[in-house]
Amino acid sequence: MDISDIASAASGASSPSVNPEALAVLQALRDELDGIDWRLMETLRQRLDCCCRIGLHKRDHAIPMMQPQRIGLVQQRAAEFAVNHGIRSDFLRSLYALIIEETCRLELEVINAPAGASRG
Repeated sequence: MDISDIASAASGASSPSVNPEALAVLQALRDELDGIDWRLMETLRQRLDCCCRIGLHKRDHAIPMMQPQRIGLVQQRAAEFAVNHGIRSDFLRSLYALIIEETCRLELEVINAPAGASRG
């Protein structure tokens, strides 16, 4: 089931009029969620920035870009976090697979850039 399936199923339900207090609580919860989303995206931006600095360090010290043991460690840590916090392991593994894919792309871009070039 993807997000469009969920939206279709939800739109078919009839909804009685909702009281203003319930709507106010819903808005407060959505505002909280928006703040969490912002922090999540900012943290992801910081992570990617750190990975670019790692790429520069690897380039400057002739360290290979691909570090399979590190990828395995990150994936294992995500799986353990999922289990310990009631999150589906396959969800967190999939999310980290995307993050790692982007990290590798950025590191490769940095490593292959001419010296003095900046990511922009």
